[in-house]
Amino acid sequence: MQARRVTVHRISKTVTLYLNDAASPKPSPGPLSALNDAASTSPSLALTSAPTKPLLLMLPWLGSRPQAVAKYCEIYFRTGFDVLIVESAVSQFLWPRWGLDYGARVLDLLQSDCFVSRPLLVHAFSIGGYTFTQLLVHVSRDTQKYYGFTQRIRGHIYDSLVLGSLERMATGLGKILLPRLKSQVKWASMLYFRAFKHHTVDYFNNGIDVFWNNPVTAPALVFFCQNDALCDPEGMEEIIAYWRKRGMEVTDRKWEESTHAGHLKRHPQEYLSTLETFLKTLGMVPLKAKM
Repeated sequence: MQARRVTVHRISKTVTLYLNDAASPKPSPGPLSALNDAASTSPSLALTSAPTKPLLLMLPWLGSRPQAVAKYCEIYFRTGFDVLIVESAVSQFLWPRWGLDYGARVLDLLQSDCFVSRPLLVHAFSIGGYTFTQLLVHVSRDTQKYYGFTQRIRGHIYDSLVLGSLERMATGLGKILLPRLKSQVKWASMLYFRAFKHHTVDYFNNGIDVFWNNPVTAPALVFFCQNDALCDPEGMEEIIAYWRKRGMEVTDRKWEESTHAGHLKRHPQEYLSTLETFLKTLGMVPLKAKM
């Protein structure tokens, strides 16, 4: 059996590229080996992958552990993707101007010579959807400039988006940052958002409007659940219906009970089969590829 070797390029503190290359034969690696013992680190960005090899843009949830992210990376490594991980910071959410600046830098990276010809697939979890929306805000301001970027996106996947009222977002902050003091964090967050409305809430509302009228019209896949305190399921269904009305192809998988950003762990077979079917419809993976 031919083992997988992954070369790690640390582009910045929060952006890491994993190049998925074939290694010499050795025993089959475990699910985490791609990001651990089978991975090597390179300080440069001298990419060796084919310019048309598919690239996954992964935006994990806040506070995600490497072992958890590695399980998703392994799925995409098995289907032939390189993976670009773009992490989010709570400061980019609390002060959206910083989030927009960060989004602009990520967008510039994806438009650079290293990536400009790569077909893209987006997989955003929780607050990662917020970070991706910051990219979309820039795209919406100059659709002609970023036309090539949006056309390279073959599909976009959203898992456990933070969606709903300001109070719901404040509740989410409490659960993510300090679960034991979530009520106090929620109260403080609401005061903060109201005090700095023009620097926070107004930006949030603009981002929500851009996300509803998403400039990326490629097929979308949405994972969510009924009991997620951070995602309003009715609001998610409204967005899905609106996208379909606009002519977008949208696949959704909803569970009555699951875990925020933990659907793969709670419902592995359903999650993987839904994802596999979706990827095959995009034509981005070999037909023989198995998850």
